[in-house]
Amino acid sequence: MRHRRATVRLNQKPAHARMLKRNLITSLLLYENIRTTKRRAQAIQPLVDTLIHYAKNRSPHVAIRYINREVTDKNACRKIMEVYVKRYATRNSGLSRIVAAGARKGDNAELVDLMLLDSDVKIEPVAKKEKAEKPVKKAPAKKTSASKK
Repeated sequence: MRHRRATVRLNQKPAHARMLKRNLITSLLLYENIRTTKRRAQAIQPLVDTLIHYAKNRSPHVAIRYINREVTDKNACRKIMEVYVKRYATRNSGLSRIVAAGARKGDNAELVDLMLLDSDVKIEPVAKKEKAEKPVKKAPAKKTSASKK
């Protein structure tokens, strides 16, 4: 039974789930926002916050080694150390947020935008496309006996 288990589990094999989380974390750190499913976003949000807090509170050498174990790109580590540590120096928690973005076409999965706060990157909300009105075809005029004369 999973009573009182707070972590969000992904329904994949453990190795695949681990790499999926690492790739999502790396993408979020590099691009500052990603669109993914709600469950995946809930799984990686605390991990991203933990990485940034670790970089703020530890020496750079220790933090870099810890972060490089979790991310798949060295530029993501560099961005944490150079950008995010300064940006979130006064903020203690709540470094990222999840915003609903509708449903995915095809399987109707609930999509969300996971974004880091105080970023310069702006995303536009998903606007529903309005259906264009189809032109109405007029029926051909019926021939009457009066028109034959």
